[in-house]
Amino acid sequence: MSKAVEITDANFKEVINSEKPVLVDFWAEWCGPCKMIGPVVEELAGDYDGKAVIGKVDVDSNPDVSAKFGIRSIPTLLVFKNGEIVDKQIGVVAKSVLAEKLDAHI
Repeated sequence: MSKAVEITDANFKEVINSEKPVLVDFWAEWCGPCKMIGPVVEELAGDYDGKAVIGKVDVDSNPDVSAKFGIRSIPTLLVFKNGEIVDKQIGVVAKSVLAEKLDAHI
């Protein structure tokens, strides 16, 4: 089963410029809601294997990317298509909500 890609300041640009839609979960170890949505993001990585790229950015370890996108609340999930943000979700939501956001760009 596929796992979410670990995205860093170093590989961020390469990952989001995928031809497939990319869901990026901005999270931190100390964030309770992030721990709630983490398993959902991992499930989506399996569900969308080959159709979309699912990744996670630890905001504490990767401040450049987090600052670039003005991430102030976590979890924040951004959907990219061709390197551009096409959708955004702040806070914990059901897996189906995130799946709909991805499906709209596949």
